[in-house]
Amino acid sequence: MAKKIYDIKPPKMVTKTVASPVTRQKKNKPAKIIKKPKPVKDLVEAKEPLVVVEDKVYQANAVKEKKPKRTPLVIGILIALLAIGGYLFYELPRANITIWPKVDTLSFQQTLTADKSANSVDIVNYVIPAQTFQSSKTATQNFPATGNTSNEGQASGTITVYNKFDPPTAFAFKAGTHFMSDSGKLFIANQKITIPAAKKVGSKLTPGSVKVQIQAVEGGTDYNIAPSNFSVPGLKGTASYYSVYATSTSPMSGGYAGNVKKVTDDDIQGAKNVLTQKATADSLADVKGQISSDYILSDNAILSNVTDASSQTKPDTVADSFNYSVTVQTSALAFKKSDLDKFVNDYMAAQIPTGKVLLNGSLKKDYSADLVDVSGGKATIKVNFSSGIYQEVDTNALSLLMLGENSDQIQQTVNNSLGDHVSKVQINLWPFWVTSAPQNQKAINIVLKFQ
Repeated sequence: MAKKIYDIKPPKMVTKTVASPVTRQKKNKPAKIIKKPKPVKDLVEAKEPLVVVEDKVYQANAVKEKKPKRTPLVIGILIALLAIGGYLFYELPRANITIWPKVDTLSFQQTLTADKSANSVDIVNYVIPAQTFQSSKTATQNFPATGNTSNEGQASGTITVYNKFDPPTAFAFKAGTHFMSDSGKLFIANQKITIPAAKKVGSKLTPGSVKVQIQAVEGGTDYNIAPSNFSVPGLKGTASYYSVYATSTSPMSGGYAGNVKKVTDDDIQGAKNVLTQKATADSLADVKGQISSDYILSDNAILSNVTDASSQTKPDTVADSFNYSVTVQTSALAFKKSDLDKFVNDYMAAQIPTGKVLLNGSLKKDYSADLVDVSGGKATIKVNFSSGIYQEVDTNALSLLMLGENSDQIQQTVNNSLGDHVSKVQINLWPFWVTSAPQNQKAINIVLKFQ
């Protein structure tokens, strides 16, 4: 029997899965539900793992999900990058131009008057306003007496002098009349004495009388006598000696002996000097307290005068101490800094050449008050002042001329506009790729610097 020959090899048997339309990838792992894959037509050519769906065999790799397309996202990113690059290209460019103008010095010396009667700054008549400030202070103090004396103090007291002339007649004594006490102590009356006449009624005679101050002719405690009777030695040997007499009802007092303190001329002068200095300092401090920092006060624009200096105690008075009082009035003439500055600025502005401007912060000035009449309210002031000046630069107009220009052209524009009034120019184009000034004026920054 002839051998049977086959054209193709018989296919391998494939186990059919009927549990579910899914393929379990691994043991104990949840099955993945897939879309219906492409069927396998030729089981012999199938080399990939197979799965069974609805009793049909499929290749396993045919069930993979398709990835989403990313082309629109990439295009969006590229557009954003181009937009940012364009913005930076047109907005970042800057042109920083630094110009050093040449600076000249303008200086003046002027004499002006600070006058309290002026109301405003007058550069034509060289006058600025001034103001007077005043203060009066009194200083009082008790000072010790420094003088020593060995003179004895003279006792004194009051006596009553009687006149019993009959027939009644008035009687008079000149100043310097002496009275002798019954104890032999001699006293003197320093004033003129007039004793009224006695009064007589019938046989009764009432003596006339007058009270008189007397003082011992010598110092010492021996004259501090008790109440006594007194006679007039000058009348001794006359009929009047027994008709005129005196008595005292109180003891004499004030007599002393030994070293005692007394007020000297130096004590009085020293007290005046001390209190004058104190009152002056007090009044000056008060005046300066009235003057704010806005004012200028020169040392020679202050005047202090003693308006009163007194003491009730006179030199050579025996006393342990004495009181003294001094009153001082201080006046000051001052003017405002702002008024002086205004005079200087206005004067310089009137003298500055055309096309020039003052350099800020370069103003210098010094002044001195030569002649000051504080009482009259005037002071003569010498002022030296100076300032830097330079050619005015119109940065707005200059920046318009620089639009789109390269460094050489910018340099030429500055030279054409300012010429030899500039000492140096520095040009900085930024960022590094920029070769000319932007067309945007705001991106051109011109700075002036001064050496």
